[in-house]
Order: sequence, then structure tokens, then C-alpha cells
Amino acid sequence: MTENTLVHPQYIAGTWLLDPLHSKLEFSLKHLMISKVHGTFDVVEATVITAENPADSTIEATIDVSSVNTGQPDRDNHLRSGDFFKIDEFPTMTFRSTKVSNDGDDFTVDGELTLRGVTKPVTLVGEFGGVIDAQGQTKAGLTASTTINRTDFGVNWNAAIEAGGMTLGDKVAITLDLQFALQK
Repeated sequence: MTENTLVHPQYIAGTWLLDPLHSKLEFSLKHLMISKVHGTFDVVEATVITAENPADSTIEATIDVSSVNTGQPDRDNHLRSGDFFKIDEFPTMTFRSTKVSNDGDDFTVDGELTLRGVTKPVTLVGEFGGVIDAQGQTKAGLTASTTINRTDFGVNWNAAIEAGGMTLGDKVAITLDLQFALQK
């Protein structure tokens, strides 16, 4: 059951689909112990069902892992390989909410993330941007973030650096900037 300490005044019950043209799923992690590598997943589908009772609302998302984009084709192909995402066997990553709670514009979504066949709990913390009627549709926006440990999902590839340390960090920061359209 979900707890809502304050139902947002713009809350609308209904089915909302992700607007991929106005949404971004980004990730970053340490590279060479001195900087970060950034990337996106460019093919994401998500549905939010906001129920009459906000406690019964649900979120489901599917990410096409082959759509990984770091701006470097060779690195993207390596990420698609068995060293990382193993897309031949696991072409998608999924998220399913288990609890949603809010306090005004701030919200928390607990859920289950499945990557490479491994399901682990994750918590997204975010901010609701609002609702607007634009171009004949009702749109809602939000931002959210979380951090996961890639090794928890079997993404273990790494290489030692000659000067000491490892090529990649284990913690992956995930940032969502999403816009949804209410379905009529």
C-alpha cells in the first residue's frame, strides 16, 4: 500500500504513456578513477497508471538495452556484448513499481529493476514538474534519480589500470527526465 502525505493539486487519475521525444534516461559511472562516462538509453517505453486512490498507482517501464548510446560506437558495441549487457540473451531491462509515495512535488518510488535476468529492489527519488494542457494533450513532467551497483546485476567486467585502480567504478548513477501524455 502506498502512503501519500499530500495529494498533489494537479493529480489526475488515468493512464499515462511516456513521450519519448521529450524524455531522457541517462546514466554515468566512474571511468579511469578520475572522470565519468555518461550515456543514455534511447528506446524506453513506460506506463504510469494513476489510480483514483493514489495508493493504488503503478509504474512499469521497459528499456531496449541495445539502444545504449555513449556517443562512441565501439564502446556502445562493447556495452552490448557479454561483458556488460549481454543483449543477445537479455535484450531489455525492466522496472516495476512496488510502492509510490509523495509529499507535494517530492516523491519516492520503490520498485524492482531487472537487468541481465537479475531482479533487485531500487528506490527512485524525484520531483513532480506539473501538468499542462499542450497541443491538444494533457502532459505531466517529472525528474527522478537513483544509484545502483552494476555488479549486483552481474555486470562485472573491469580491467586494472597500470597506475593502480580499475577502469570502471561499480556505482551507476541513473537520472530520469520524463514527460508523459494522458491517454483518452
